[in-house]
Amino acid sequence: MLRGEITTAIRKALMQELAAVGYGRLSIEAVARRAGVSKTAVYRRWSSKLELVLETVVAAAGSKLPALDTGSLRGDLNLLFQVVTHALRHPLASQIIPDLLAEAARNPTLDQALQQVLRSKQQEIGGRLVERAVRRGELPAGVDLDAAIDLIVGPLYWRLAIARSAPTDAYLETLVEAVATGLAAAPAVPRQRDVALPGPAV
Repeated sequence: MLRGEITTAIRKALMQELAAVGYGRLSIEAVARRAGVSKTAVYRRWSSKLELVLETVVAAAGSKLPALDTGSLRGDLNLLFQVVTHALRHPLASQIIPDLLAEAARNPTLDQALQQVLRSKQQEIGGRLVERAVRRGELPAGVDLDAAIDLIVGPLYWRLAIARSAPTDAYLETLVEAVATGLAAAPAVPRQRDVALPGPAV
């Protein structure tokens, strides 16, 4: 295999092994065996199990994320919620995320590293979304960025990862409006077909 193919194979094997046995029982040897490579090939790229897991999970989380710039806050929120729903309902993600969070409660090193990378990802995605909305005049300039990001990512994560309930399109539309309202967003501009047209002159 070429170098890029080896890295891809290791990451794929890591996700499968993590879903199968969990972080606690995960080993570099098992990942290498599943990927069809040597342990040396893994250690050449990552120095530890923790580094391999964090880098791979973060890469997977952002690998298929489209540009969240639809031109409006509500459009951006809707797209983000659709993407997050699709990602968290993936069979691997639905097994890996709860296991990592449970392991983090027992493993301070994993907890600290996981919180750091997850918060960084939230700041990167949610922060840009909020800043664009502020520039467009949809959100007030003094919006609390940390509170805004928590409001954006919290409810849907709770629904999918904790309550384990699949949201409907209607629920996501309601959530978009609820989050926008909670952020003190300007009212949505009615679409052209929603605007009442003047009647014929008499």
